[in-house]
Amino acid sequence: MSVVDQILQADRATLVERWRSLFDREPPAHVQVNLIRRVLSWHAQDQMLDNDWCGPKGAARLKRVLRSTASAPVLAPGTRLLREWQGVTHEVLVLPQGFAHQGQTYKSLSAVAKAITGTHWSGPVFFGVRR
Repeated sequence: MSVVDQILQADRATLVERWRSLFDREPPAHVQVNLIRRVLSWHAQDQMLDNDWCGPKGAARLKRVLRSTASAPVLAPGTRLLREWQGVTHEVLVLPQGFAHQGQTYKSLSAVAKAITGTHWSGPVFFGVRR
């Protein structure tokens, strides 16, 4: 019988004991047995496949992946951003050192979004540059 099969058939007490031996702590309070099974099964498969996502190599690999993820796109000067807000279309011009909107210059898209809405917004999200 495979380790995963053993986990799937184990009772709660056995699963909690296995959790303690792997993570040196109690499972979270009130966690459902199915979630404990899923975590322990994932961990067992990780060990069988020698991926080591749960160990120090996995942590280092995860940091590398996170560092390499693409950041928000860089907006070239001259780019025009359009956004309709409450029935009014707003046009923002990307400048080499900021953004222009209705004759005003702003240091950030968030400042433009706040000027338009009257409340704080993530500028890139407001203008659809980033989700």
